Amino acid sequence: MPIYEYQCDACKHLCEALRKISDAPLTKCPECGEDALSKLMSASGFRLKGDGWYETDFKSGKKKNLAEGSSKKSSETK
Repeated sequence: MPIYEYQCDACKHLCEALRKISDAPLTKCPECGEDALSKLMSASGFRLKGDGWYETDFKSGKKKNLAEGSSKKSSETK
């Protein structure tokens, strides 16, 4: 589930919310109680790289290049 950032137009309070994509956006500010929350645009937490594979900053060591290792094994068996 993605984390969305919101800012209240009334009191300028910033907050984050873990929401499903299909959930309706939040409107009520948890700080002041006004119906003035606006969803903010922010950078995504992952990056796409290569031929449909993705790598994140959380991988390390040998796990970082799993796609390369599997293609070598499949070409060796042919």
